[in-house]
Amino acid sequence: MPAPAPQKVERKYVSTVNACKLCTPLGACLAFRGIEGAMPLLHGSQGCSTYMRRYIISHFNEPIDIASSSLGEKNAIYGGAINLKKGITNVIRKYRPQLLGIATTCLTETIGDNVPMILKEYLKEAGGPGDRETGGPGDRKDFREQGGLPLIISVSTPSYVGTHMDGFHLAVKAAVESLAEGGEKTGRVNLLPGFVSPADLRYLKEIMEGFGLEYTLLPDISESLDAPILEEYHKIPDGGTPLSEIRAMGRAQATIEFGRTLNYSYAAGNPYTAADYLQARFDVDKYSLGLPIGINETDRFFAVLEHLSGHPAPDSHRLERGRLIDAYVDSHKYLFGLRGIVYGEEDLVIGLASFLSETGIVPVLCASGGKSGRFEECIRAVCAAHAGNPAESLPVREGMDFYQIAEEAESLKPDLLIGNSKGYPLARKLNIPLIRVGFPIHDRIGGQRILHLGYRGAQRLLDQIVNTVIEKKQNDSPVGYAYM
Repeated sequence: MPAPAPQKVERKYVSTVNACKLCTPLGACLAFRGIEGAMPLLHGSQGCSTYMRRYIISHFNEPIDIASSSLGEKNAIYGGAINLKKGITNVIRKYRPQLLGIATTCLTETIGDNVPMILKEYLKEAGGPGDRETGGPGDRKDFREQGGLPLIISVSTPSYVGTHMDGFHLAVKAAVESLAEGGEKTGRVNLLPGFVSPADLRYLKEIMEGFGLEYTLLPDISESLDAPILEEYHKIPDGGTPLSEIRAMGRAQATIEFGRTLNYSYAAGNPYTAADYLQARFDVDKYSLGLPIGINETDRFFAVLEHLSGHPAPDSHRLERGRLIDAYVDSHKYLFGLRGIVYGEEDLVIGLASFLSETGIVPVLCASGGKSGRFEECIRAVCAAHAGNPAESLPVREGMDFYQIAEEAESLKPDLLIGNSKGYPLARKLNIPLIRVGFPIHDRIGGQRILHLGYRGAQRLLDQIVNTVIEKKQNDSPVGYAYM
């Protein structure tokens, strides 16, 4: 009989205390940064773009420009159309982007600025096609590059109804809607990886090339947010998914989209993800998978690649998988029965919960600031496959902040936390290790180089967790262990 689930601590306040998420337009800016020649522009106050630059720079240790329409008190009353038009003109003049990605903020959403209408006016005034009718999928093409203007894409990203992941996926979907074209089919595969690290993206490229597949990775921040040192500052860094490849996504044979909660999240706000759009409009087959973290979820990804390529997995990956299983066996004596709290964005937590269950660690609390409505179901699905794991009684909480996580953690007596740097105060309070994964990692260097995905990523995470557990045991020992 599985142990009954601990009761959720009743909330005694109405505010959010240190949210377990980041803001929606931040995610949109990150996705736009993964498109070649793109420049993100926030329609809102200057403080919003400053906040986002601070978080992104502290994680990636790379410079990032995020333009702003820089609204003030006057604009909050009379609207921000004039500022947005001036901002677009200034960005085009100074940066010469191929694509301008505009994300709204809480301020402009609250005052009700009609950004699509403002953009139509702007394009009409600038000699573009701003007077066309809009109303359905594909109408974003009205803003396609014409008359020397870049492609302009806008997404509605109020933070009070979403997370940074919602903004990220909305921006990806908007790019696909704006650019993808139909035509004669190619053998290419679209890969929509979600928000993972540059190291993860480089590894995914290696995997796709190992299977001999031609692919389009959207977005691709592997170079634009983790670039070699340069002698001169580039206003728009190299790298990112070429616009020509995004245009060809409508002619691909299939789309692989990572994210178990995606189809049901606020991110859509409507029935379509980017992969759904490609399937519905261009008949591109869709494969929805969880983030490939750990063996089970990676096996599912590789099975799809074997199907699409018609080839078995290369020996190099088969050997990595075998070594990983051997490492699971070797580490079992250190990890079995340990209690872990996992938090962060929903799909990352789902993948990590699956991975931890494989290693023998019991996830005693899975928490996220997201509110997809699918979080609990997906967690139980990936954990139930492991014998002895009390998946039915596992506490799964969505819409959480760190104050609530801390309240529940006190009675759960965890052995370790797994999540981003925002959990450090709790780890310090509980005197347990924090395994840093995801975003943001701003109290250590190398956040952009953390590998989470695939057999190789699981091996890295496993080694880090085991060694951290051993180090903790050594530090806590009154006699000190030199040999465990």
